[in-house]
Amino acid sequence: MIEAQGLAKRYGSKTAVDNVSFTVHPGKVTGFLGPNGAGKSTTMRMIVGLDNPSSGNVTVNGRRYAEHRAPLREVGALLDAKAVHTKRSAYNHLRAMAATHGIPNSRVKEVIEMTGLGPVAKKRVGGFSLGMGQRLGIAAALLGDPHTVILDEPVNGLDPEGVQWVRHLAKGLAAEGRTVFLSSHLMSEMALTADHLIVIGRGRIIADAPIEQIISDQGQVRTRVRTDNPSELIRVLAGDGVTSKQLEPEMLEITGADSHRIARTALDHQVLLYELTPLQASLEEAYMQLTNDSVEYHSADLPQATQAAGVGEGK
Repeated sequence: MIEAQGLAKRYGSKTAVDNVSFTVHPGKVTGFLGPNGAGKSTTMRMIVGLDNPSSGNVTVNGRRYAEHRAPLREVGALLDAKAVHTKRSAYNHLRAMAATHGIPNSRVKEVIEMTGLGPVAKKRVGGFSLGMGQRLGIAAALLGDPHTVILDEPVNGLDPEGVQWVRHLAKGLAAEGRTVFLSSHLMSEMALTADHLIVIGRGRIIADAPIEQIISDQGQVRTRVRTDNPSELIRVLAGDGVTSKQLEPEMLEITGADSHRIARTALDHQVLLYELTPLQASLEEAYMQLTNDSVEYHSADLPQATQAAGVGEGK
C-alpha cells in the first residue's frame, strides 16, 4: 500500500506538487494520470525517496522508502529505463542489483525469462532498443519479488505484443494481492488495465475514484437512435438540455436524454424507432474534460487544408 499525506514539493517559487493526499490499495491496478508537468513524475520520485518532500510524507507498506531494510523486496520501480550502465549486459546489470539484496542468480534468470530478455541477456544494454530497455527496467522492478510495483510509462516503446504483456502483468500482480501503481499517456491501455484512477493537474489531485465512476461522472448521456422520422423526433425531444446530431439520414446521436426518456417520448408521439443504443463516454473524453484547465500547453488546431493534406500525421 502507498499512502501520501499532505505531500508537497517546491523548487524555489515553483510548486510541483501541492498538498496531495491519496492511498493506493493492494489487489487492484491504480492508474496515475495527468498532463505533462502536472506532478506525476515528481510524486513517483518522492514515493521511492529520489526526491525529498518539502512537506508532508509518503509511505510504502507502512514505512518511508528509506526505512525499509531491503527496499527491492518491498518496492519495485521503473521510473527511468535509461538509468543503467550502458556497457554492462542485461544479465550483469540485474545480477549487480541482486547482489545488493542477497537475491540469488536464479531469480535474475527468472525475471529475464519473464520479461522476454533471454535472447539479449548477454548483450550490452547500450545497444538495446527503447522497447528492450523498457523490458529491462520492468525486470529490475520485479527482481526483489516486491509487494508494491510502481511503473512510469511502462509501455513506452513496446510493440503491440509487449503492450499486451504489460497489461496482463499488471493485472496478474494485482490479482496476487500486490499494490500496482502505473502511469501512461495511452488512454486506451489505461482503460483496459486500471481498476482505479488518480488524476493530478497542476500539482493537485483532481480525481480519485474507480475508472467507471470517472467516466460516468464526466461523460454526458448520449444515445444513438435510428428512426424513419428523425426530424419529428428532434422536434419532440427539443428543450431541457437535449441536443441532437444527425449522423446519417435515419441515424441521430442524442445528448442529454437517456434511452428510457427517448423511447417514451417516441411512443407518445408515434415515432418509430428501430435502434436505441446508449453510448458510454471514453476514458479519453472524460480525461480531457477533467484536465482541460490543467494543461499547461495547448496545441493550436491545424488549418483544414493542412489536415486534408495529412500534414503532422506522418503522411
